[in-house]
Amino acid sequence: MSPSGCCSLHDAIVAEKLTKYYGDFLAVDHISFRVRRGEIYGFLGPNGAGKTTTVRMLCGLTRISEGKAYIYGYDINRELVAIKKLIGVVQDISNLYMELSCYDNLMFCAEMYGVPRNKRKERVMDLLSFFGLEDRKHVKFKELSKGLKRRLAIAAALVHEPKLLFLDEPTIGLDVKSKRQIWNFIRKLNEEGITIFLTTHNIYEAFRLCNRIAIINRGKIIAEGTPTELRKKVSGNKIIELQVSPPIKKSAIFDSVDGIIDVKIGHDNTICITIDDTIAALEGILRMVKKLNLEIIMLSLRGADAEDVFIKLIDKTEKNIGFSTGDD
Repeated sequence: MSPSGCCSLHDAIVAEKLTKYYGDFLAVDHISFRVRRGEIYGFLGPNGAGKTTTVRMLCGLTRISEGKAYIYGYDINRELVAIKKLIGVVQDISNLYMELSCYDNLMFCAEMYGVPRNKRKERVMDLLSFFGLEDRKHVKFKELSKGLKRRLAIAAALVHEPKLLFLDEPTIGLDVKSKRQIWNFIRKLNEEGITIFLTTHNIYEAFRLCNRIAIINRGKIIAEGTPTELRKKVSGNKIIELQVSPPIKKSAIFDSVDGIIDVKIGHDNTICITIDDTIAALEGILRMVKKLNLEIIMLSLRGADAEDVFIKLIDKTEKNIGFSTGDD
């Protein structure tokens, strides 16, 4: 069976007005996007935004209500058998067997995916080695730590050598060390040519890992681009951090300074100043510091960070929504 031909040679995924209803509830609202072959594409949004539902549609695990989607040119509605050979899926809840060892779980997956009998053992051992599980191959899945369980779940999704890997919240619930280890594995897999579709509500995870990111909220894609492009979408995307002695208690002293959009004073007396004109703001701040006979303890200029970008883009569509920013 040959692909439908909708995708270009550069596309791994094409979604056209992809939509999902659950009864009267619109979970995914006519979204369109393309994932290029060989990239790490992030799907970033709060819990309930529609991330997992989108993945389930793209993997053929739930019916598409409206719209179309293609994987490497194959139509999900008509050519799902061909698509299954090209994709690996790691859901947020593992479907591996608790009583089976790491080795036996992977051997079972290899058999289920149709890996030839004479290649299964070599493939399984290669995966155990790649994910640092070789010395635990006889340990039961239930006895592994959360981080090691997640490694094995990713290994299981790769046993048939897919071109495209779906990772749904791959680091949720992991400690910082385990999380960063998973990030390293994701980068290595991508370097080996595997396209990654990563869903996450961790802002920093998306901005650190992904080549391009779509931000989804309430079933709609509200922004898309590289981390740099998304930062440029934020008005006033430069921030001055300032500490002076003696500390300033009121932000109003900067009201007359040109180039400043917002001033906030933190509990540690750090003054966080959002600006849209770097030169005017710096000149005005320095004049004010000199006028008040203050000593500068620290002054730094930075671009908007991941959290700044995420919150400001989300705020364009709704207010007072809480998000996870990660723990590191």
